[in-house]
Amino acid sequence: MAGPSNVPVFERFFRSVAQLKVDRNDVKRFREFVDEMVDDIAIAGRNSARANGRDVIAPMDLPITKGLQERMREFDKLDEAADIRTVLAGVVRRPPADVTFSEETEEMLPEVFGGLGIAFARALRTVGPELVHPAPELWDRVTDLFRQVY
Repeated sequence: MAGPSNVPVFERFFRSVAQLKVDRNDVKRFREFVDEMVDDIAIAGRNSARANGRDVIAPMDLPITKGLQERMREFDKLDEAADIRTVLAGVVRRPPADVTFSEETEEMLPEVFGGLGIAFARALRTVGPELVHPAPELWDRVTDLFRQVY
């Protein structure tokens, strides 16, 4: 989760991609939601791998949309990307039961996290364009929208 030393990394991230100010509670909410989304993508990857007779999730198994691919490329260019990758390296992602991630897929997960993070931060800005510090209700609305799509 977002420990005390990790909060400033995500505060800078939100300022950089969506001109939003977030606090410790926002960072915790954000991390939990994006981790959940990455897990959902991994489950879909597991299903795809199984349907193709494999027990290893390859990058091609993950349901990565064109929009998410573009956000992942944007994430890679952010100043905060290296720091976020370092934070995420301390959190071991486990694949769904009965399968494993390929090495390439494991390396891709921080990029997926970053791409989803950019999309989420910008969605907050779109839904609440006048806000600087999004209220919990706005987080809930954007979270609900993402869950309907992904």
